[in-house]
Amino acid sequence: MVFIDFPALSTLAAASALVTKKCSCCAVPLDAWQRLPTSLELDRFEEIGTLREDPYEEPTFAEYHPQGTRYDSADAPIAPRYYPANLSQVARCLDCGRHYLRYNEAGGYFTELRIRALRPELLADAPLSA
Repeated sequence: MVFIDFPALSTLAAASALVTKKCSCCAVPLDAWQRLPTSLELDRFEEIGTLREDPYEEPTFAEYHPQGTRYDSADAPIAPRYYPANLSQVARCLDCGRHYLRYNEAGGYFTELRIRALRPELLADAPLSA
């Protein structure tokens, strides 16, 4: 899978923001991370790349919330080096061209596909804190 760097991610987010076509992919608001809605059909999306730069390196589970947001906040930043964006793939809706981030949340006894709309105003090219 091809790695998507921050400039390429920004371009995809900007293109996604320009889509005005009504589509089933945005019938349910996906502004914050959430479980994949049952109304979305996975075969209507194509994965175009990953935000995980090195699949062999252990990713951080630290989150990036400088303004006090939370994981499930609609206005939480999308910082590709931080969890959960750092585990995400970028998927494009085949019907309208909007882009989304998806990752598989793996808990103790479950896995769950999570999704969030790729919104350019929330992108943050934040370096990892030491």
